[in-house]
Amino acid sequence: MLIPFGLAGLVAGGLATWSAVLARKAETLAPADGVIAEVPGGRLHYVDMGPRGLDGPPIVMLHGLMGQMRNFSHSLTDGIAGDHRVILIDRPGWGHSSVDGRQPGIVAQAEMIAALLDQLEVRKVLLVGHSMGGAVALALAIARPDLVGALALVAPLTQPVDSVPPVFAGLLAPPPLRPLVAWTLAVPMGSMKALATAAAIFAPDPVPADFATRGGGALALRPKSYLAGSAEIRETPAEIAALVPRYPEIAMPVAILYGRGDAVLDPAVQGERTAAAIPGAVLTLIEGGHMLPVTHAGETEAWLREVLARM
Repeated sequence: MLIPFGLAGLVAGGLATWSAVLARKAETLAPADGVIAEVPGGRLHYVDMGPRGLDGPPIVMLHGLMGQMRNFSHSLTDGIAGDHRVILIDRPGWGHSSVDGRQPGIVAQAEMIAALLDQLEVRKVLLVGHSMGGAVALALAIARPDLVGALALVAPLTQPVDSVPPVFAGLLAPPPLRPLVAWTLAVPMGSMKALATAAAIFAPDPVPADFATRGGGALALRPKSYLAGSAEIRETPAEIAALVPRYPEIAMPVAILYGRGDAVLDPAVQGERTAAAIPGAVLTLIEGGHMLPVTHAGETEAWLREVLARM
């Protein structure tokens, strides 16, 4: 019996070493672009770009599940940062941000991001949230309306989902097994399936050849990303369900952008239902899939400028 257990230990140790090597490679391919700020609960990596002192509000952008700030800087920010202050944030536990202890839920993440915005002394921002970042943006707007002047939600998660999108089914490890899976199977298997996974998330749009580097996609292939994603995919539905009854309280301008071909989230449930629940919210549908800030950056920027004009 000792031989099988010893062999299993060797295999697990080898996989953990391989995972660590792949994680270091990912961080070399997509290194930190900004600075680290200490906030209660962890450290947030952010980039503060664009001109200061203009009349327009700062724009703060929050990425989605398995993402990081380069999801925005890949294609979207070059234009709008020319005449607006833009702050990109790696959400807690993602990219080059880190947390103390377990992955925080969307409400706790909102508190950490609010602490950063307080440090930066910005108010009434245009808060942009993509996918899971939309859920965090909603939580922040409800908890700290003094910080948020308007919400711009891109392909956002806004309602509980009955089932996990198939592309994220691998994140459903039970909590006790998450560290073992994260440090053995998740990264090697994720690397082998990376192209297919990206294609499913971007569908029906093509995946840019440089998304792993310029788009930060490589950073999803790390144990810490698996741990964060597994926690969020399991725990966010209950937090979202608690936020939904408060949507009618939101008094700021809210705009929602969805691609008609989104293969990850349902625009009817996540877009139309939420737009109907928030007073004055406006839903815009365009052709495209889930990764609109990357694949339809021009249309996304034009839409953001329309939201800015409403503030």
